[in-house]
Amino acid sequence: MVIVLICIVMQVASGYVPDYVMPSPVVIARALGDLLTTDLLHVAITLGRLCVAILFSAVAGVAIGLVMGTSKNVGPYLKALVVVDTGIPALSWMLLAVFWFKDAEARIFFILTVILLPFYALNVYEGVRALSTEWVDMLESFRPSRWQMLRYLVAPHIVPYIFLTTKSVIGYAIRMVIFAELVASAFGIGSRMSFAQSTFRIDQVMAWTFLLVVLNLVIQWLAAVAESRFLGWRKEAKVR
Repeated sequence: MVIVLICIVMQVASGYVPDYVMPSPVVIARALGDLLTTDLLHVAITLGRLCVAILFSAVAGVAIGLVMGTSKNVGPYLKALVVVDTGIPALSWMLLAVFWFKDAEARIFFILTVILLPFYALNVYEGVRALSTEWVDMLESFRPSRWQMLRYLVAPHIVPYIFLTTKSVIGYAIRMVIFAELVASAFGIGSRMSFAQSTFRIDQVMAWTFLLVVLNLVIQWLAAVAESRFLGWRKEAKVR
């Protein structure tokens, strides 16, 4: 219903302003069809960058979060570094990456990693802190090793936090990879959107925007499916 209303508004507005300001939905749909037949390589490049960055940030962030939550010696220092990272603007990292790295892929990977990793680290840290002391005392009564404590208690407990973080950062990560490609790369959806803007192809800009919204929804759905598979044992609480 919302999409229909947006299309109606765009159709009406396109009759009063030039196409380079507000093209009609038909023109945008035609541009989207052209992009899907000529620029699929750029879509694949963007998706590849996004998946690699999210996967690495999740693995590294979980490891750092576990150290933050379980180590009294190293944890506070790591937490301080992560908190400092969260206060640095994304634009600062992008500009620094342009100076520090010659390769475009390294630039984008660095930008996405330093932005996404703190989300995983802090959420896993909070997940470790949220462990029930009764569960810890019960397991410690069996005198487990540190590895057994992590495997049988901590790891299952933080899995929901990992999926929650992933679903939360997907949309943000998509925006960041587009911005990074616009600044640091000649390939990918971000660079194509920049080219469309420079040639006054507002229909292509809107077509790319629509495609990004669809990609966000698809990736969110895939994350929800994976969560249901891994956490199928968990019963959902029903609030009355």
